[in-house]
Amino acid sequence: MDTAISAGHRLFDAVLLDRDGTLVEDVPFNGDPEKVRPVPGARVALDRLRAAGLRLAVVTNQSGLARGFFTEVQLRAVHARVEALLGSFDAWLVCPHDDGDGCGCRKPLPGLVWAAARELGTSPGRCVVVGDIGRDVSAALAAGASGILVPTPVTRPEEVAAAGWVATDLPAAVDEILRRQAAVDPATYRSAAAGSVFPSTDTAVGSAAAKGTRSATAPTRIGPAAATGAVRPAGRVGTRSGGGGRRAVVVVRSDSAGDVLVTGPGIRAVAAGAGRVVLLCGPRGRAAADLLPGVDEIVEHPLPWIEATPDPVDPTAVRELVGRLAAVGADEAVIFTSFHQSPLPLALLLRMAGVPRIAAISDDYPGSLLDVRHRVLVGIPEPERALSLAAAAGYALADDDEPTLRLRPEVLAAADPVTAGHPALAEPGYVVVHPGASVPARAADPERHAEIVAALVAAGHRVVVTGGPDETDLTARVAAAGAVDLGGRFDLAGLARVLARARCLVVGNTGPAHLAAAVGTPVVSLFAPTVPFGQWGPWRVPTVRLGDATAACRDTRAARCPVPGHPCLSDVDPAEVVAAVRVLGPPVPT
Repeated sequence: MDTAISAGHRLFDAVLLDRDGTLVEDVPFNGDPEKVRPVPGARVALDRLRAAGLRLAVVTNQSGLARGFFTEVQLRAVHARVEALLGSFDAWLVCPHDDGDGCGCRKPLPGLVWAAARELGTSPGRCVVVGDIGRDVSAALAAGASGILVPTPVTRPEEVAAAGWVATDLPAAVDEILRRQAAVDPATYRSAAAGSVFPSTDTAVGSAAAKGTRSATAPTRIGPAAATGAVRPAGRVGTRSGGGGRRAVVVVRSDSAGDVLVTGPGIRAVAAGAGRVVLLCGPRGRAAADLLPGVDEIVEHPLPWIEATPDPVDPTAVRELVGRLAAVGADEAVIFTSFHQSPLPLALLLRMAGVPRIAAISDDYPGSLLDVRHRVLVGIPEPERALSLAAAAGYALADDDEPTLRLRPEVLAAADPVTAGHPALAEPGYVVVHPGASVPARAADPERHAEIVAALVAAGHRVVVTGGPDETDLTARVAAAGAVDLGGRFDLAGLARVLARARCLVVGNTGPAHLAAAVGTPVVSLFAPTVPFGQWGPWRVPTVRLGDATAACRDTRAARCPVPGHPCLSDVDPAEVVAAVRVLGPPVPT
């Protein structure tokens, strides 16, 4: 039975549904209520969402109004018929414009999603948009919402490939929404384990990721009747959800900076219910670990089964790590990993360090190494994956926290002499281009980045190019097209401050994309499909995805492009990047 979930334990407040092809059969330019036919299973599926406490809105392009194929009175009659068959909706948001009208609400633009979120009293990040074509998913991403594609015969294959979340039909989409909602609620796992006689809790959560005169800048609300309207202290986020006392918990994410950043929500969930949180990370993720809220102490140690270029196993170093973990005196450990990593070697060391309770995601049989063995299907977004493990271990975000990436407030408030003193950064609103990536297959070539910079400058944007200390040759080469070269000028915290004042970031699938998400800066994602976009794309921040999602490198997890010419990114048109920046921000002053 579907039941409502408390505010602090849920991902979504609302579901926004396309009308034609998603809720009802697509009848082009329909102004006749008698032609309304719900898709199979729609009423039962929508009632499940209502029973779960989710608000529902319809977001629909209806250019037939602009073209004169039907009137507002006819449109309202059609919507009254939809409600008679499918139940009432909390809001109806309609774009009455045609493609050439220059509005901001016609999907794939995000205006309808923004308006629906306001109408429902929530944020776009807490909304799921369900639709049958790429425009619906693109509108969701551009607003910072989640998008589910439910393909029909008119859906193009490239739209299916580009979508981060695909369901076979509307009932299946609802199954996934409710499953993902329940996955981050500890009550789900308490209910599943009730009465169990086993010392180990075995949990699982799945994801099927892998479906009159009117302003020309605003959507219209046309409903069925009338129009409706080292050790580093870290700041805690929100109030604790209770029960932790001074319970000490070791949390683990030993990987790159981006991996640590996307684990942040799961770590904050643990921190909301624990008294003291100690994060074990590797050297590549240490700079990001220093930025995370909820972390009281940091233990840095490279794990040879995680590092990309590990040193040989050193028994002395392993014994030293066991001693450092034993000195924490932890009551529990939560081991966060990526889907291709095993938590079991570290679980063994934690047992040797005397940690009495250990939770991790593991498809492999853990024997007595885990007390909570959690399982998640491939494809769920990494931050949600972390939140679901925290929930399986009994932790949820505090009621006044949000399921987003975020940094400690003092990081962004800190004075930065480089940032404050650089004329290119004196005024916010610049575009940041970050051409490098930790994995070469995920970055376009320098020439393409230089062309992107030139196109942005020609369009009137102030552009800065960023990169690490080992990328200064690259940033100089790209910035020569008319941007300001800031390569090697900032550490990760400084880059966060630069991104926080930017209009948007143009970047591949690499750590700065997640850093931008953590400071709320929109992302033009030049996303190589070697890994799933739904799992690794920027999370809950306005995003435009560019690049060929159908390229032959898809899902190979290749570190270096296996296809000559790197076609997934080399064919990105700089004009597409300029258009994406326009979608994600206000007009450039002239």
